[in-house]
Amino acid sequence: MTKVSKNNAKKKVLVTGAAGFVGKHCLPLLLDKGFEVHAADVVIPENNLHDVCWHNADLLDVQKTDELIESIRPTHLLHFAWYAKPGEYWNSVENIRWVEGSLRLLRAFHGTGGRRVVMAGTCAEYDWKYGYCSEEATPLAPSTLYGACKNATQHVLKEYSKVTGLSSAWGRIFFLYGPFENPCRLVPSVILNLLSNKEAPCSHGRQIRDFLYVKDVAAAFVALLASDVRGPVNIASGKPVALKDIILSIADQIDRKDLVRLGALPQKENEPPILLGDIKRLSEELMWHPQYDLDRGIRETIEWSKEKCNGEK
Repeated sequence: MTKVSKNNAKKKVLVTGAAGFVGKHCLPLLLDKGFEVHAADVVIPENNLHDVCWHNADLLDVQKTDELIESIRPTHLLHFAWYAKPGEYWNSVENIRWVEGSLRLLRAFHGTGGRRVVMAGTCAEYDWKYGYCSEEATPLAPSTLYGACKNATQHVLKEYSKVTGLSSAWGRIFFLYGPFENPCRLVPSVILNLLSNKEAPCSHGRQIRDFLYVKDVAAAFVALLASDVRGPVNIASGKPVALKDIILSIADQIDRKDLVRLGALPQKENEPPILLGDIKRLSEELMWHPQYDLDRGIRETIEWSKEKCNGEK
């Protein structure tokens, strides 16, 4: 059975990076779980849930971080905020600042009586030459500054929790897609090109990856936060899929396979042929399973993209 936390009397959660890709999808789920939801980001969206209390906060500012935590005094913390500019975040020195900011946030949270924290990690913490990534068996040997900084934060969180007794978990995200994803990423870029009747240049697409729809990613994090499961947990589907199959699924649903150009772009240097997550902890300890298969997730993403494009005309 799932280890469900018993500390559910007046739960108050702070979600950082709440206007981001995963964070915004967590907010309604947390409300449904009975949390008093506080959302923090550097930009507050115009269209937001009325039952969520928003805070404009720069978590790299020590004083503002302390003031934020003191004003809310959350019982739970769901931490997504990090530097994530596409094409730059892999080896940006901003990652180091976010290690510092995350650890300050952690200390402040625990110092005001915080009980349960879940932070977002990444599959980039693993040694990618193994392909199949298990929390218990696969070595942690990140090859980027992003992966190294996330892994360093995870190690400190683990040891800090041992020393203080704080309940904590670390969700390692693999590959995700869905509404509100940055348009520079693979899935939205292919969708937007095809909807605009433009060619969609891609690599050969034989790379095997582990994709999970963003609403499922959010649901997994909320389930993890509401549980007593501790330590690293892969947030993944556990199902291998070739990138070309995702691309062609998009093209089939839009009926524009003629515009797909597989092999038009070179494969990235040192790109692993396969990256797949072991989901044993997710499915057996947390008892959580995805609600979306790839076709349904792609279909919803395409429909959202169409609505967004029509709204901008």
